[in-house]
Amino acid sequence: MLSKAKTMEAIDIIADMYPDAECELVHKNPFELLIAVILSAQTTDVSVNKVTPALFNKFPTPEALATADLTDIEDTIKTIGLYRNKAKHIKGCSQKIVSEFDGKVPQTIKELVSLPGVGKKTANVVVSTAFGVPAIAVDTHVERVSKRLRIVKQSATVNEVEETLMKKIPKDRWSKTHHQLIFFGRYHCTARKPKCSECPLLYMCAEGQKNT
Repeated sequence: MLSKAKTMEAIDIIADMYPDAECELVHKNPFELLIAVILSAQTTDVSVNKVTPALFNKFPTPEALATADLTDIEDTIKTIGLYRNKAKHIKGCSQKIVSEFDGKVPQTIKELVSLPGVGKKTANVVVSTAFGVPAIAVDTHVERVSKRLRIVKQSATVNEVEETLMKKIPKDRWSKTHHQLIFFGRYHCTARKPKCSECPLLYMCAEGQKNT
């Protein structure tokens, strides 16, 4: 695995590549962000951004979504994957926000993961992006990049990836680094056909050196 110093060397290079990286899910408030992140599971942000304008136009608040007809929700988001399960999750999530959190999105990881459809990754995205709490959300891009660069063990679980990154990266950089790792994985170190030959990290990437 890369040392802490080498890890930060890699993170700094990625930061230079994507200095303006940020959440690409379009949202106006914490509630819209939460729902969008739930919908983004195993689906691209681009696909989610196509359905959320109509969804939030119909159901702009937790109260509206909590009382919505499930079929109406499904019809509004049916172009994205797993839409039936996701419709149940966002309706149930909204109901719990209304009944237990006074209609406001909770601001702690513990409270957020108590909501239907919300796991640790989703909670980390919400606290970081909506509330400015330092966090590293490990999605498929963050996990792939971390393992390819040997920042973490190849056998690491998602939780272990998160814990290792938190140990090696200064806390005040967690949130920004999370978005930069996503951009690097989404646009450069892609799952298929990564751009290894033109990668500024090739000199330290054993995986990339195999591919060139």
